[in-house]
Amino acid sequence: MKISIVAPIYNESAILPELYSRLKSASLNISSDYELLFVNDGSKDESLSIIKRIAKEDNNVKFISFSRNFGHQNAITAGIDNVTGDVIVIIDGDLQDPPELISELFNKYLEGYKVVYAKRKSRKGETFSKKLTAKVFYRLLAKITSVNIPVDTGDFRLIDKVVVEQLKNMPEYNKFIRGQIAWIGFSQTYVEYSRDERKSGKTAFTFRKMFKFAIDGITSFSNLPLKVATYMGFLVSGFAFLIILYALYSKFILDRVISGWTSLIISTMFIGGVQLLTIGIIGEYISRINDEVKKRPQYIVEETNV
Repeated sequence: MKISIVAPIYNESAILPELYSRLKSASLNISSDYELLFVNDGSKDESLSIIKRIAKEDNNVKFISFSRNFGHQNAITAGIDNVTGDVIVIIDGDLQDPPELISELFNKYLEGYKVVYAKRKSRKGETFSKKLTAKVFYRLLAKITSVNIPVDTGDFRLIDKVVVEQLKNMPEYNKFIRGQIAWIGFSQTYVEYSRDERKSGKTAFTFRKMFKFAIDGITSFSNLPLKVATYMGFLVSGFAFLIILYALYSKFILDRVISGWTSLIISTMFIGGVQLLTIGIIGEYISRINDEVKKRPQYIVEETNV
């Protein structure tokens, strides 16, 4: 049985030798037939040169280097598109996810599961705000989607090649791979672990990227925001209709004209705010439709030995 490990890399030159060593050991614990596929996502440091040096020394090491930074999910996609193993492990390249856990994932796989994901018990070295926003997002996503997307998990997981083949048939531009894997189905389980803090450098997941990632996840697997926009439209329309009836009643029945600058501004701002909100929600979905229609490649490979 051949095992393939996909590791997206972005400015991880300081820890790449350790990452390679630990991934190799983890692979050999499972099978002598393995491949390590590093996907360089437009790194600005010496990551690519280190990967190329390692690849020269070890024929089991493969690499793909993008022409620029295309994002974490597209880096994983490139790895999935090019692996050849019977089982595939996706793991981040910052060593927050311990490669030694791969053996436990594989043992669960041998029990007959097609997907074994790593579930975080704790997250070391992360701020309270990041932990809180991540917790809220995953639970919110679980509530508003019909797909059972596991909470407290990242992309660190082991998947069978049958799952990989299905992922290749889902060429979505705005990727949310953990959601796609959950949507595909098959038997799935998890192994719990404590996530380590970063070995070096700072996370590339800024708040802006995290927010975009959250929006991608929600818009890819839920139409609830569109329903909320619809419901709000009906609510505001009903509210406005009642105000019109009251105004006409006051004018022609009570013979009294409604006056008041405050009430006028409040109602106008309320209705205007709801309109902008609903237009924004619709715009997010239209933007993603526009991305899909363009049919641009998800990534561009500049250099590879695959």
